[in-house]
Amino acid sequence: MTAVGPVRLPVASLPMMTNAAIPALQALFVTVLWSSSWVLIKLGLAADLAPLTFASLRYAVAAACLAAVVAASGVHRSALRGLSRSRWIDLGLLGLVFITVTQGAQFLALELLPANMLSLVLSATPAVVAVAGGALLAEPPSRGQWSGIGVYAVGVGLYFWGQGLAASQPAGLVVAFVCLGANAAAALLGRATNRRLDLHPLVVTTVSMGVGAVALLAVGLGVEGLPRLSARAMVLVGWLAVVNTALAFTLWNHTLRRLSAVQSSVINNTMLIQIAGLAWVFLGERLTGVRIVALGVAAAGILVVQLHSPGAARDAVRATPPAPEPATR
Repeated sequence: MTAVGPVRLPVASLPMMTNAAIPALQALFVTVLWSSSWVLIKLGLAADLAPLTFASLRYAVAAACLAAVVAASGVHRSALRGLSRSRWIDLGLLGLVFITVTQGAQFLALELLPANMLSLVLSATPAVVAVAGGALLAEPPSRGQWSGIGVYAVGVGLYFWGQGLAASQPAGLVVAFVCLGANAAAALLGRATNRRLDLHPLVVTTVSMGVGAVALLAVGLGVEGLPRLSARAMVLVGWLAVVNTALAFTLWNHTLRRLSAVQSSVINNTMLIQIAGLAWVFLGERLTGVRIVALGVAAAGILVVQLHSPGAARDAVRATPPAPEPATR
């Protein structure tokens, strides 16, 4: 009998395998940062940070960080100087919808709802975009997308089956659905903006985030008054702005150059489970076995919606996938 030695991979293939895994690991790291944001926001709200002012400070500081990166690039500065009035209006509208309304509503909802419940509601954004796209963009949902929406609905039904709501949660769900609608609208606006391919995603994000943050700050100061920031609050705002927003966006955009849209969607879809796990560990938001299964079913349904989107197959083979559509982070 002939002895067979250990199988060895060619040395040259090892760096290739490692290089292929690095963007996926980087993207997964970004989703962990974004998922941890939900915990940090809840901690900030518990430390008496007013939700609207808290949200506006986060995105104002993040926009300032991104603006510094834009200012350091001659290409980006030139693009910024060349913005037409109509493009300023487009980007300003995107910022008002995605930052002022969506993020303001998210912070308000997190004051009223468990993180896992709000995450479940907002994870429906791709499904709402698919249905709205059929009505507004002549892109009707495919059979696969309808199947995914059905699976997601089963997950939501399981989550709420036989479960009562706390006193603050009905109002919180109303705010959550406002947030969901605004997030879907921002996704459609972002898709229209990115389709023109005349601006780098960094410029789009910096301008829209800056406009939205200033507007949200004005609303927050008008409704909630001047904030009193403790050292802990300043650390939370700084970390969320610099690491979980500015750095995370930059790193995510870098991974899109190496990952297909399908790969990015699969990784991004893990956030529903990540948020539930982090909220359980750090916020004490315990889940029953049924609700754990429900979140898994809902996540699977949304993944089906994403994988069957009209552009998924096309984007999967592009060397440089488009910038991610807006999503609540």
